[in-house]
Amino acid sequence: MATSLPSLAYATRSGVQAQKERIVALMVGVLLAIAVGLMARVTGLDRDRAFYPTVTMVVAAYYVLFAAMGASTSVLVIECAVGAVFVAAAVAGFRSSLWIAALGLAAHGVFDLTRGDVIPNPGVPAWWPAFCSAYDVTAAAFLAWLLTSDRVRANA
Repeated sequence: MATSLPSLAYATRSGVQAQKERIVALMVGVLLAIAVGLMARVTGLDRDRAFYPTVTMVVAAYYVLFAAMGASTSVLVIECAVGAVFVAAAVAGFRSSLWIAALGLAAHGVFDLTRGDVIPNPGVPAWWPAFCSAYDVTAAAFLAWLLTSDRVRANA
């Protein structure tokens, strides 16, 4: 499997420094997802069924942006195709059940951890996969909590 340049960026630092950066990225991702979820809850933004599907589409779009910033056209095409899968999950979740959007967010979080080995995108910051994974999984868990507690309606 190919190794992306951001992964190599971690390898050039000391192991301790790289580990600290990953921990900070994970913590910021978790805290930001909780803050956004609470803000959406308090302000009522999440009453609209489009909120979490939109979040799902936005997190998928970042890798397309990174590809445009630092990669070849072929990587941009690959990132667009991968992003389209998550956009499709978001749209399906909006139209039928928000559980699909929650699954899409969680799947994107898991994919964040492995995508650098599959898609060599040098535009991705070294800390981004850890941050994005933590954000996605936490946001998915927050949405799942909202759905199971009937604070947000799952079905269209």
